[in-house]
Amino acid sequence: MSDTELAGNWNFPTSITAGAGSILELAQCCIDQGMRSPLIVTDPGLAALPMIDAALNQCRDAGLLIDVFSKVKSNPSGENVADGVVAYRAGGHDGLIAFGGGSAIDACKAIALMVGQSGVLWDYEDSWQELDPDSVATLIAVPTTAGTGSEVGRAALVTDEQRRVKKIVFHPKLLPSKVILDPELTRGLPASITAATGMDALSHNLEAFCSPVYHPMAEGVAVEGIRLVKEYLPRAVADGDDMTARMQMIVASSMGATAFQKGLGAMHALAHPLGALYDAHHGLLNAILMPYVLVANREEIEGRIQRLARYLDLPQASFGGFLAWVLSLREEVGIPHNLHAIGIDLEQQILVGEMAAEDPTAQTNPVSFTAGQYSELFCQAVSGEL
Repeated sequence: MSDTELAGNWNFPTSITAGAGSILELAQCCIDQGMRSPLIVTDPGLAALPMIDAALNQCRDAGLLIDVFSKVKSNPSGENVADGVVAYRAGGHDGLIAFGGGSAIDACKAIALMVGQSGVLWDYEDSWQELDPDSVATLIAVPTTAGTGSEVGRAALVTDEQRRVKKIVFHPKLLPSKVILDPELTRGLPASITAATGMDALSHNLEAFCSPVYHPMAEGVAVEGIRLVKEYLPRAVADGDDMTARMQMIVASSMGATAFQKGLGAMHALAHPLGALYDAHHGLLNAILMPYVLVANREEIEGRIQRLARYLDLPQASFGGFLAWVLSLREEVGIPHNLHAIGIDLEQQILVGEMAAEDPTAQTNPVSFTAGQYSELFCQAVSGEL
């Protein structure tokens, strides 16, 4: 399939324009959504790159009054969201453009939720039904990494720094009204970030596939998303200018977030507290944790993993063959084998276990682990004892 064939428009679950160069439609997308003064939300590193200047110039040439807010951490915090709300109101903006990786998109979603509210973000984490849907700002999403798939989700993951915990903030209106998937925007990603975000996309598809929740449509999406990662992540890491691989990975990322309405599991249940406690990269955490969680869940998932291995046409259509592929893929794209390699120790193992057991994603893990079992699983991932 040629690069020109890897383009199109579809609605799943929201309106998506995909293909190289599709970012050139940003200004028209804003106008179509009724925006006249949008605010781009991004991170400091991206804000300094030419792609943001190009987006600003395109929108200004179309007569839009546009500005940038870039005070977003790699694990976005409630303070980042509050500062973004101030910037939105001060600039008289009427819509938002989430431009970046999962951190920027999650922060932007939370800002969209809060611009019409008078309280603080944590007041609404469990009471979204009480909010007026019209108070949520209109949102366009432009992902620049192929990992979280946050552009097609209705939730935002934000760190409460005082309580040192990641919180999931949800509202149906947080689903962006328009998504632009342009692989050209991922061209400059370093190989290490391409690998970590790509493994994050795999974790979303894989945990959704393994979830015991009944959702055949999401399961089908997950299976194909895993195949795309298998075929194209090594290519994207090896050659960042391979636009076919970049395109397929950015789609696999959106597929993962579409699939995980079926649920996630212990990879994320552990990654969330570790991200909050150690400020570590979410995708890298999932990548390292993946084989340990697979082994821990083996009794409940072996049959479906065998089926998945057959679909992927692995040399051994078995749980062992699938695990060997995961380990080989991680090594090929440069993922460390254990958490110790990224500076995580066992000092907070009890707290990690407690936080993991309480994380919402633990509810759909194939095995219901106790806090103590999560602590043990965490220890194995730190030491590398698979």
